[in-house]
Amino acid sequence: MPEAAIATGKPRFRRRIDAIDIARGIALLAMAIYHFAWDLEFFGYAEPGMTAMGNWKLFARCIASSFLFLVGVSLVLAHASGVKWPSYWRRLAMVAAAAALISGATYIATPNAFIFFGILHQIALASLLGLAFLRLPWGVTALIAVAVITAPSFLRNAFFDHPALWWVGLSSRNPPSNDYVPLFPWFGAVLLGMAAAKLASARGMFEKLAEWRPGRWSRPFAFGGRHSLAVYLIHQPILIGLLWLFAQIVPAPPLAPTARFVPACQVSCAETRGADFCKVYCGCALDRLQAEGLLDSVLEGSQDAGNASRLNEIAAACTIASEPEGEGQ
Repeated sequence: MPEAAIATGKPRFRRRIDAIDIARGIALLAMAIYHFAWDLEFFGYAEPGMTAMGNWKLFARCIASSFLFLVGVSLVLAHASGVKWPSYWRRLAMVAAAAALISGATYIATPNAFIFFGILHQIALASLLGLAFLRLPWGVTALIAVAVITAPSFLRNAFFDHPALWWVGLSSRNPPSNDYVPLFPWFGAVLLGMAAAKLASARGMFEKLAEWRPGRWSRPFAFGGRHSLAVYLIHQPILIGLLWLFAQIVPAPPLAPTARFVPACQVSCAETRGADFCKVYCGCALDRLQAEGLLDSVLEGSQDAGNASRLNEIAAACTIASEPEGEGQ
């Protein structure tokens, strides 16, 4: 909305902007495609670690970024002329409740990698923090967004390794989770969306978008975009249920322990180290775990205190052996 509307507090648009809903709907479709690929991997029909590496990993980050960017755009459109508190609190409560539901459900299903701070948790937090940026100029908001996005590159510290601080996103290595979208760097995508919306408002772009009438092709996307939270919550249980039924008829071939360990190890390692290091490190870890009969317990997540100590020793030894200067030692 133009600066005059922001200053007077008058609402600018009397109808939803179809383009925003359509963009959100397309992002939902992309997310469903990624989740289906993840489900195929989870049920053993795709290579372990496939969706956490390469183009699939890039695809997932683009999807998350697009959702959060649109959160920022919507925050400006809805509240730049004055926060509409009843609708704001209602929406925030719905998102927070959905985030809690996701955490509870995934803790039951995958306790070793449950979603404790995923995309919905980030949206809820960003919806609160974003209020502080509604009145800032778009250029200042964009600069802060860049700082938030780049912060993990130079502010990671062991101080943030405590589980109570994992949501910040500055721990020395990312914790295990099937969907990890912490404050840094992901809040930066929301701020970029806010900056873009402010700039678009100042240039009168939203007026033009409000006049656009898309064809029938857009109806499924617009519908999904208008009910994005419901679609997010429903689609994955449906996909998992269908694949589970399929698996009862056509079970996936069993994977050898080594085929399960190496991809998982490389995915985890790649969070903080390069591909060459991770290849050597995971090979070293596999050899030592097999030699000491610890591989099965690692895959099952059933280590006792004694094994945990030994696993730390193996990890330290393989880290040294995998460093370029450690070769031959």
